[in-house]
Amino acid sequence: MTSDEPSDDYKGRIGNLIRDARKHRGLTQAQLAERLATSQSAINRIEKGHQNLSLEMLARIGAALDSEIVALGAGPTHLRVKGPTTLAGSIDVKTSKNAGVALLCASLLNRGRTTLRKVARIEEVNRLLEVLDSLGVQTRWINSENDLEIIPPKDLDLTRIDEEAARRTRSVIMFLGPLLHRMDTFELPYAGGCNLGTRTVEPHMSALRPFGLEVKATDGWYHAQLNRAIVPGRPIVLTERGDTVTENALMAAALHPGTTVIRNASSNYMVQDLCFYLQALGVEVEGIGTTTLTVTGRESIDVDVDYAPSEDPIEAMSLLAAAIVTRSEITIRRAPIEFLEIELAVLEEMGFRYDRSEEYLAANGHTRLVDITTHPSDLVAPRDKIHPMPFPGLNIDNLPFFAVIAATAEGTTYLNDWVYDNRAIYLTELNKLGGRVTLLDPHRVQIDGPTSWTGTELVCPPALRPAVVVLLAMLASKGTSVLRSTYVIHRGYEDLAERLSSLGADIETFRDI
Repeated sequence: MTSDEPSDDYKGRIGNLIRDARKHRGLTQAQLAERLATSQSAINRIEKGHQNLSLEMLARIGAALDSEIVALGAGPTHLRVKGPTTLAGSIDVKTSKNAGVALLCASLLNRGRTTLRKVARIEEVNRLLEVLDSLGVQTRWINSENDLEIIPPKDLDLTRIDEEAARRTRSVIMFLGPLLHRMDTFELPYAGGCNLGTRTVEPHMSALRPFGLEVKATDGWYHAQLNRAIVPGRPIVLTERGDTVTENALMAAALHPGTTVIRNASSNYMVQDLCFYLQALGVEVEGIGTTTLTVTGRESIDVDVDYAPSEDPIEAMSLLAAAIVTRSEITIRRAPIEFLEIELAVLEEMGFRYDRSEEYLAANGHTRLVDITTHPSDLVAPRDKIHPMPFPGLNIDNLPFFAVIAATAEGTTYLNDWVYDNRAIYLTELNKLGGRVTLLDPHRVQIDGPTSWTGTELVCPPALRPAVVVLLAMLASKGTSVLRSTYVIHRGYEDLAERLSSLGADIETFRDI
């Protein structure tokens, strides 16, 4: 704190830290008060920055919340990785980050209680919960299984929106679809999130215009205005088969009492989970898993619903890549096979050996799962370039993992990351660990293998998947590596370092004091 910084501002920031840590642990103010033998009103004053705190009290709060961030300060977290590592054991794939985010936004459609099962407790979800809380939505973690209860208020108060939290996530744009049914005019802060280059929001606008929504972007805010006289008169053709664009259109259609046809829709895993959730709300959705969705909405939705999103194919791919680059035999349980089939076909062509169980159903009753056991494999470069496509093609978010996999293969591999403006650039960070990755243009890289990985220290790339790719390369690197400022990984993965450590990785989380 500088000498001219107001002490109230300093206390307010400490209060926010304590509030975030408490919510992360799933505690109410009353439960934290009980642990500290104080009153709920005292905790409320502390979290609002209206209470002086001794070092002893800060330490007690840190111990009660099992949170170093409160005890030692809020500096960035880093990872220290000792390698090379051989992994062993079994691990369950956690539920889908992107489905969880979509379902949090979709819960605004329902005036009743939504209970979501085994939600990924990641920073992206935390930010959305902060935004929902600021609007008057009651959210609480109800047990150690990461089940989440969401109860919306009768009326949302957008004037109280947590602007800082909203600007730290791209997902807030998915509030447009649900909110257009709640109010005629509203404003949302510009969204942030991964640094993946400029991606236009125009596809969202063209998807929602048939419902009468017009959005102007000025001064860092989306200014939305609804003309209720306008309703979809013909099928909505999405100009981009994007996941979040499709989700926005679905949520807008869910509370439109007529029938809406959405063409060129994404059929990706998180879209399917959203469709199954809408069905649980009583919305009719036909064509799930195809590119044409027919939605018959309801005038209003007020039901108590319980839904379990399926497992995350991107996390499953992350674990597959970890096993491949460390030449390890591990069992990855609850892998959503229908969203990994193309990836596994490419890996088989490269020489990857694995076994898989019979298929069984996810808790949502629809998604097909398998257990995959990996075997150490000598890989060769694929004959053709690797490029993503909308589902059922190779998943766009899984493409970066092929960079670190290709680096272990004999020969030259070409990747074409055509979707994002500059994500491929971050894959050249592998060169600092001994990789031979050549950037051919902003979308294409050439990877020559095999690689002799050597540990080093570097700052986490600002894009989620390339950041994890660097971490996986560190597992295979000789010596000690340090990956600094890993917040971006926490945005998309829950306890990734700890879970890799459970398989035998030597990863230490630390902060600069």
